[in-house]
Amino acid sequence: MSGTFVGMPAFPKAAHEAVGNATLRGNLRHATHTIRAKRARAVAEVPDWAELREAGKRIKDHTLRHLDRYLVQLEESVTAAGGTVHWAADADEANRIVADLVKATGEREVVKVKSMATQEIALNEALEAEGIRAYETDLAELIVQLGKDRPSHILVPAIHRNRGEIRDIFAREMGAWGRPAPEGLTDTPAELAEAARLHLREKFLRAKVGISGANFMVAETGTLVVVESEGNGRMCLTLPETLISVVGIEKVVPTWRDLEVFLQTLPRSSTAERMNPYTSTWTGTTSEDGPREFHLVLLDNGRTDTLADEVGRQALRCIRCSACLNVCPVYERAGGHAYGSVYPGPIGAILSPQLRGTQSEIDASLPYASSLCGACYEVCPVAIDIPEVLVHLRERVAQGGEVTRDGNKVVLKPAKGHAAERAAMRAARWAFARPGALRAGQRLASRTRRLHPRSLPGPGRAWSEARELPPVPAEPFRDWWQRTRGGTEEGK
Repeated sequence: MSGTFVGMPAFPKAAHEAVGNATLRGNLRHATHTIRAKRARAVAEVPDWAELREAGKRIKDHTLRHLDRYLVQLEESVTAAGGTVHWAADADEANRIVADLVKATGEREVVKVKSMATQEIALNEALEAEGIRAYETDLAELIVQLGKDRPSHILVPAIHRNRGEIRDIFAREMGAWGRPAPEGLTDTPAELAEAARLHLREKFLRAKVGISGANFMVAETGTLVVVESEGNGRMCLTLPETLISVVGIEKVVPTWRDLEVFLQTLPRSSTAERMNPYTSTWTGTTSEDGPREFHLVLLDNGRTDTLADEVGRQALRCIRCSACLNVCPVYERAGGHAYGSVYPGPIGAILSPQLRGTQSEIDASLPYASSLCGACYEVCPVAIDIPEVLVHLRERVAQGGEVTRDGNKVVLKPAKGHAAERAAMRAARWAFARPGALRAGQRLASRTRRLHPRSLPGPGRAWSEARELPPVPAEPFRDWWQRTRGGTEEGK
């Protein structure tokens, strides 16, 4: 998987630097607290929210168990409706397919409606290398693109920017990308939105090729669905002559009836709305309206390997609502860039290491980017047990292996791992299997407790920077029990 933020350090270092940025922390705290409070009110309106959540989980699990069948059905339905389906095993293949499709039209620019899959594979950079310019049309994505930045949130990619920063970006950069910002632009939301609307309008009317993602794909009809709040998606999906959609294979649902569940849970969990302002659906092509050509690029890029992990595969249920980010105390302080991936926050901490593997320093650190408080699981509309997967992935990193694929065979591939943690776990296993050695060790630790340091040395120093080691008791529990209760070793 491509899309790693080049040059990014592992999460602990990146988060340490981010926490020192007071402006960033203020922006994040205000935005996440506002969104999650609105979400809580929107969810409380639904008396059967728990049942909808369970239904979404079951639909996703059923689909993942039979993914091969539903993907074939989807291809047949899209083809029958006049579309063309392309299969991409990885980022390079997907980028090559899209670039070739754009070049076949003779065009050298495209408009995009926000798609995390295209960010995952670094499509914009790949198109630029082919002489094709991609224009982001979602307001937040436009801010990120003009600011030569990276997204830091699933729903609000420019959440780390305040209004003053956005005004400065528009005034400085818009002219180089098209229509410049109006003279005397202020930081009021209405003026910023109007500047973006005027800037994007000429691109919508000029573009012949549109690129999108999709929130869902309905297998029974070959219908794709995009939900959004600004209307830019509707423009990208209807005005261009050629539409190319790049979608992860896990986004398929079997039927329209299944879609009903997610169109209730996604808006409330993401934007705290009862219904998205724009819900666009399209099925193939028609001679009367919309694009004349439709291409669907189905992206694997590590998803099949993730599916092979019985614990980790639940990450593929994700409907990208971002609710987990907005309640996470770690994300609120560290921000999205610290995760070194287009998928930040709790879901990114379990998804990125599975899609990319745990070979890199960044990905090996992500399962540890959590306090395991469980708030992410409580708000997830498809009941992904993120803490469970985090612990599972920590075990994988500590054991020094990762799930990978050799042809059609899933194997455990050696990885770097955490040598110190692995050695500690082996020592603990040896001691717990030998009661005599454990008892002797406990007594030795109690008798030498005055010599013990108050913080850990070496690699453990970071853990004890904000806390002291707990003091060793003057007497082991076994000795205390025998002395006070008169028990025997056999009775304990």
